[in-house]
Amino acid sequence: MSVLSQPRPAPPRVAPIAAGAFVVALALPIFLVAGWGLAGWGLGAVLWIAGQCLGLPLARLRYGTGNLAASGVLAIGMMFRGIAVMAVVFAVAVARPHVALAAALVYAAAYTLELGVSLVAYFSGGGAA
Repeated sequence: MSVLSQPRPAPPRVAPIAAGAFVVALALPIFLVAGWGLAGWGLGAVLWIAGQCLGLPLARLRYGTGNLAASGVLAIGMMFRGIAVMAVVFAVAVARPHVALAAALVYAAAYTLELGVSLVAYFSGGGAA
């Protein structure tokens, strides 16, 4: 059996969320030193926090092959998070493209590190679930 195909329990969400929060916090001094407007950083931070708040109820669902309804709700909820973020960024881009770009970069950086830490935690975790 391949390492990638072994079932594992979902890792704790604390470290990935903390990594994403670190990126959002680290972006603030970068924006200040570079002299960029804080509206983009603020929007990116709010979008990332809102995404985390939307993810909290989803993390409590008991999903898996034994509970297809919860798995479906989880899938739709995860897609909604991404679509909602994109909708807000596109709406802001119409009026203020620089703010939308900055917000998208902050959100993308935080999400990317959060995803990376989640994958490392998942694949370095223990045995079968």
